[in-house]
Order: sequence, then C-alpha cells, then structure tokens
Amino acid sequence: MKRIITLITLLTTILTLAGCQDNKQTIKVIATSKPHAEILNFAKPLLKARGYDLKVIVTSDYYFPNPAVAAGDADANFFQHVPFLTKYNLDNPNKTLEIASYVHIEPIGLYANTIASLDAIPNGSKVLLSNSTSDHGRALNLLAQAGLIALSEDFDILSTSINFSEVITSNPKNLVIEANVSPDFLISAYNSKEADLYIINSNYALEGNLNPLIDSIFIESTGNNPYVNIVAVTPSLLNSDKIKALAEILNSQAVKDFITTTYGGSVIPYTN
Repeated sequence: MKRIITLITLLTTILTLAGCQDNKQTIKVIATSKPHAEILNFAKPLLKARGYDLKVIVTSDYYFPNPAVAAGDADANFFQHVPFLTKYNLDNPNKTLEIASYVHIEPIGLYANTIASLDAIPNGSKVLLSNSTSDHGRALNLLAQAGLIALSEDFDILSTSINFSEVITSNPKNLVIEANVSPDFLISAYNSKEADLYIINSNYALEGNLNPLIDSIFIESTGNNPYVNIVAVTPSLLNSDKIKALAEILNSQAVKDFITTTYGGSVIPYTN
C-alpha cells in the first residue's frame, strides 16, 4: 500500500510538471508541503511584484525532486538539506545541482508515544530513524547530545556510510537502533506505535501535526548546524535572473519574519 501511494504521488507530480508551461517569467519549484511549500506560497506575491509567476509543485517524495530538476522538468527544488544534496551529487556526477539559496534549519527531534522524558526511557528501547543515509550521522549525534549514547572520536556527522556498531562506543540503555523506514513514513510509524522512540525531521513532524518544540522529548541544537535547507538548481540556471530573484526573496527579512512568526522556533531562518 505504501508503494502504491508513493507511485500515485509521483505520477501526480509528473503530470503537474508536464502541465506547467515554461517561460522566463515563470519559476517552477518542487517542494515538500511543510514548511517549504508554505514558505514559497508566502513568497509568491513578493515575486509577483518583481514580475515572476511562482509555480509550486508539492510532493512528499524525497528522491524525485533532484532528478526532476536535473532533467529540466522544474527550475528548482526546495526540500533538502546540504548533506542530502551532497550525496545526490556524489551519486550523480553527470547530473549535479548547485545551491541557489540557504533558507532555514529544521531541527530534528526525538519523539515517543508514551515516554515523557529522557530519564524515563527504559532499557532496550527501540529507536526508529529514517533509511536516508545522509541523516544517519545527524540522528546519532542527536542521541549523543541527549546523553543516550557516546560516539567515537573520529565520528563524522556528515558521513553517508556509517557503521553504527563501530561509531557507538557506549550505549548504557542498550537502545536498539533501526534505520529501515523511509523519511516520509516515520510519522505513520509513530502513529502506529511501531517503536519506543522516533527521530523525525521537523518538516515531517509539522506535516503530522506535531510541534517539535512541544511534542519532542529532545530536540537538536541549531548552533553550527550543517543541515541547512536549501534551494537547488542546475548549474545553467544558477545565475539566471529568475533564480537570483527567488534567492533574494527567500533571504529577505519578510520571509525570515514569516518563518519566525509561523513556526515559533520549529523552523529557524538561516543566518550567515
């Protein structure tokens, strides 16, 4: 059933992309719904004042937007953080994308259905995290920040090939860590109570009507955080007028204020 839903979503997105006419004054951006599409929808009138018509194509799939932009089916995408794009570029050296704008940070959180605090986590608890290898270092670092595990001195948070048993040097609560769920199905797993603990990206938490600041039992620090969410484009469009306009608007004070007001700390505007 999950596979069928994903295929339907992809087909709908492809048809939407095919129906958008391309011109220099239209900017087509593929985005996940929260907060990315919401931020883009706020930016629409600001771009309209600059003479651009912003078309937002919403998807829940993490692996479709980069190939779609690389193929020219959209001008840009807005759904991923820097390490995710880095891994995509390494895996697709002939179809690489560039960062057009750094926009915001979505701190990930540790969630539980019935456990109210870190101290209450029982021995042997199952921790569920996504199968996206670009998030594995981040997830382990979150557990380390929470004091639940210790990591080796040579631990690389940005590595996409982490052997959990090698980098975890201490696990006093004997946590059972499983990374076998697609990022967009973590909320479904949470609602189905498939584990004791869940590490969920804030965009999916928001889509699942969770407030990361209130509903998580621990949330990551945003200081010196490398997981900035970005707008990605092809190298040929990077310096185009419409992408420059998009980047300027998304980094405007108006958009920063919208992010701060709307998400109250669950999403944080990027600052240099």
